Amino acid sequence: MELRAGKVAVVTGAASGIGFALAERFARSGLSVVLADIEQDALAAAEQKILAHGVETLAVPTDVSDEAAVQALARTAVERFGSVHVVCNNAGVVSNADPWLGPLSAWRWVLGVNLWGVIHGIRAFMPVLALQGEGHIVNTASMAGLLPGFSPSYDATKHAVVAISEDLYRAMKLAGLPVGVSVLCPGWVRTSILEAGRNWPSGLGDVPPPAPTAEVTSRYVERVIDEGMAPAAVADLVAEAIAAERFWVFTDQEMMSIAARRWEGIAAGQNPPLGMDVPGLPTEEIAAEVRRFLAGA
Repeated sequence: MELRAGKVAVVTGAASGIGFALAERFARSGLSVVLADIEQDALAAAEQKILAHGVETLAVPTDVSDEAAVQALARTAVERFGSVHVVCNNAGVVSNADPWLGPLSAWRWVLGVNLWGVIHGIRAFMPVLALQGEGHIVNTASMAGLLPGFSPSYDATKHAVVAISEDLYRAMKLAGLPVGVSVLCPGWVRTSILEAGRNWPSGLGDVPPPAPTAEVTSRYVERVIDEGMAPAAVADLVAEAIAAERFWVFTDQEMMSIAARRWEGIAAGQNPPLGMDVPGLPTEEIAAEVRRFLAGA
């Protein structure tokens, strides 16, 4: 689908990171942009930046884990612009709480945003796109959706987003509906996702304490994120995929090679490796430091 003036894009998680980069990329192509995010001050600031591109812009505070809020987002977008052409279900969070011994509230938060947020977005906007005869949905997953080992709750949601996106793609094609589908599986990108806890919902109680080993692992992850791809470069790849009606959007071919080796191991019936050979993360070094940390705890 051609990205041009007269089209309308909706982006969740649009106040920062990949979401803001997507909004800005669409604005540069002349699209009107609806920005949705739960962080209201950051959303208002993002709205002003997008307005500076000379396009119509609408900011809608939205908790994507809330079905009613996402349905309201869809209604508001259509009421304002008459139609929607691109929907990016992009909002995402990660928790550093202990996945096995920590509170279930951390799982509920991550699943609510990363998984239910995508489900709610598809269900709210897909009928709109199908009825108007044109549209494209982009679901943000991660290389963690193809290569587990980052964070259990995060990995689980991103694997689910990949599967849901494939199913949606097939459903649209088999039904002959003119709705394109892409799934974004980025590697390391310079975002503030490790600070997602700033938006912890009060309805889930107290913010869970970090896992004991987070003190060690977070230093390594922060470094590779700081050295990662610029969000604007990711947004360019997404725009190219929409124009080409391409399903997969990858940003890191080295990680893809590692994922391919994992799949070969699965086909051979091999047990999962204990370490994960992820670019930028020295697995053995991290494991040794974690063991030293736990021994001294």
